[in-house]
Amino acid sequence: MTTLLITHESGLRHATPAGHPERADRLRAIARILEREEFAALARVEAPEAEIEAITRVHPLEYVEHLRDAVPAQGVARLDADTSLSSESWEPILRAAGGAVLAVDQVMAGRAANAFVAMRPPGHHAETTTPMGFCFINNAAIAARHAQKRHGAERVAIVDFDVHHGNGSQEIFWSDASVMYGSTHQMPLYPGTGARSERGAHDNIVNAPLSAGDGGAEFKEAFESTILPRLDQFRPDLVVVSAGFDAHARDPLANLNLNEADFGWVTKKLMEIAERHAKGRLVSVLEGGYDLEGLARSVGAHVTALMRG
Repeated sequence: MTTLLITHESGLRHATPAGHPERADRLRAIARILEREEFAALARVEAPEAEIEAITRVHPLEYVEHLRDAVPAQGVARLDADTSLSSESWEPILRAAGGAVLAVDQVMAGRAANAFVAMRPPGHHAETTTPMGFCFINNAAIAARHAQKRHGAERVAIVDFDVHHGNGSQEIFWSDASVMYGSTHQMPLYPGTGARSERGAHDNIVNAPLSAGDGGAEFKEAFESTILPRLDQFRPDLVVVSAGFDAHARDPLANLNLNEADFGWVTKKLMEIAERHAKGRLVSVLEGGYDLEGLARSVGAHVTALMRG
């Protein structure tokens, strides 16, 4: 089986205000590096639009309809200081979620060894009824719920190494013992959540915050001492990765000092967890990463590790 790459050109059409870090060039940078010869063996498919049923397992229908109705006929509609919809945002929102659903289908059915969904907008800040932090619907959460409802997964782990804490994923699964959410992130930093003391109603939330200036050694220590042991205890049937690459030293939005090798390392470690407990099943969805060179190199290391699994 091969690694599956899922993307769609509509991701380029979600427009953000001039100078906004979450921009279409992110996907262009990823596409360029994944066109290299060493990635020729990737299986590549287009992200479909998610069915509304998949989204409403996580977000109420009223919220989804409110978002859809907020899409402007032209220009940009700001939902908050950071988060905006443009006239062509709705299709990529649906396809980002649909790509996550398709990835789960292919991996759970054994048609792909693992999958990476390279779509925007990202999702891990989106709470049950609140868009924020460049995010509208929570793609990782939708993937987890789909695995449970359609494929009978009893336990799903979401592991998030974005430099910003995934408050949305934490909020959605706070009271759900069947989903573990584990995160490394810089703290203090937006959105202000992610303290070690935030553990969920069933001790299913595992936060391992890092401090400004921390690099690969501290990142690896957080995983090896905190996140990986808890994953082994949890024994997930599927690992979903919220793959944000803004902890890279080049990234303008934070102050961690990871490099692409660190992202390759953590990918291998999560694949080992998936191999031990989930028959290797792992789905990765793109979150942050705003320096184009750092993002491209980090995605390259991430996908290389997936392909070598």
